Amino acid sequence: MKATVRTQMSQSLNLTPQLLQSIRLLQLTAPQLEMELRQALDRNPMLELDEGDEAGEIATDAHESALDEAACEAAAWDELPEPAFLTGSSGTVGSGDDDATARIADGESSDFRVRLLRELALGWKAADLAVAAWWLDHTGDSGLLEMPVDVLQATGAAALGLPAREIECIRQRLLHGDWPGICAADAAECLGAQLDLLADGAHKALAHRIVRGHLDALARHDHAGLASLLGVDIKAVDGAVALILSLEACPVPAASQAADDHIVPDVVVRKLGGVWRVNLNGRTLPSVRVSAHCEQGLSRAPGDTSVLRGLLDEARWLVRGIAMRNDTLLRTTQVLVDRQRAFLEQGEEAIAPLTLREVADAIGMHESTVSRITTGKYIQTPRGTFELKRLFAVRLEGAEVSGAAVKAMVKRLIDAEPVHAPLADDTIAGLLARQGVRIARRTVAKYRDQLDIGPARARQRPVAAMAR
Repeated sequence: MKATVRTQMSQSLNLTPQLLQSIRLLQLTAPQLEMELRQALDRNPMLELDEGDEAGEIATDAHESALDEAACEAAAWDELPEPAFLTGSSGTVGSGDDDATARIADGESSDFRVRLLRELALGWKAADLAVAAWWLDHTGDSGLLEMPVDVLQATGAAALGLPAREIECIRQRLLHGDWPGICAADAAECLGAQLDLLADGAHKALAHRIVRGHLDALARHDHAGLASLLGVDIKAVDGAVALILSLEACPVPAASQAADDHIVPDVVVRKLGGVWRVNLNGRTLPSVRVSAHCEQGLSRAPGDTSVLRGLLDEARWLVRGIAMRNDTLLRTTQVLVDRQRAFLEQGEEAIAPLTLREVADAIGMHESTVSRITTGKYIQTPRGTFELKRLFAVRLEGAEVSGAAVKAMVKRLIDAEPVHAPLADDTIAGLLARQGVRIARRTVAKYRDQLDIGPARARQRPVAAMAR
């Protein structure tokens, strides 16, 4: 075997920390970027809020130098694939870093006691609710009582001035109520209350026997031992255990979480003096800058300042990355607005075909950069707030219009059709052909299905129904 030496030239992309940060900032939405900046302000003393700029406007003079310095670092954006490896730290909504209580539905308490009492108030008497509240006050987060039942009965009778039997009746109503198993003395009573509400079946009775007297064997997964203790075959034990495992060990349901449908626009577009102008939404996005006071003090500081200089470099990188992100977002949005001016002025039917490549060529960047900067970003327009991706439209094959515009035309024709004589798909295709849009009947059917509109026979209303 002969060893050889050869030279080879190749190009490689080094992902520096600055570049990784710039790419991550490029993908952040307005709420995510605001959270990022708030956290940076808390941990880095070299950053400070810049409150001199007007809301919604970008301070071009303050960012020009940052843009020039960051241009070299961010030039490699266009050579990168879609950064799936960065999504884990992109600060997306619903990640482990966000506040879970912020996702609880409005008006719903995180305390299960409050939620249950609110439900019971719809049908229970006030006196019974007071006793139920007392029991819930002595119930742990697991839904089980914190003290023995007999002790609580005596304590409750003295505190509420009611017979212990009446107090126990309220507990039984809770135990077998809408939240079965709540206020149970132990796990056996909790599971038994849930079993009581199930329909009678082949394994229900055996499951009751296991829950009442053999939870230890159940916890050890000793099915053979259970079968021997209960005098039944192993298959019957398997069925009963499966039924028990379908129950809730904790009878407290989790608070429902509302869908995160609150949208904060990243950019705002207005028509001023006949010209469509695009601005960043500065009302929700704090503006940060490197603290000049700290920077000057650091230059005169004696001793080892390596840690502080590291914080200063980090602050400068963040300001540069934000400047590049904002500039790219503004330039991309301005091109989208210029190309879709007819859509903003006339509506869906005027949306023009537009691709990522066309926008990328207009701003001198790669398609992947345009894809990153438009994904998850929202624009506020006189026609509403929607995602920037909506301004892209695929050209309909063999036509000079976009598929989105044709879909809007199909919807307009169906909305205006006579209720007693709905338009068939081939009729709609013929009407569109008169307007210069030639598409097949199956294409009309596809768009109609996407609009969740039924065929003509399903839309037809009988004459007798119309008369009524």
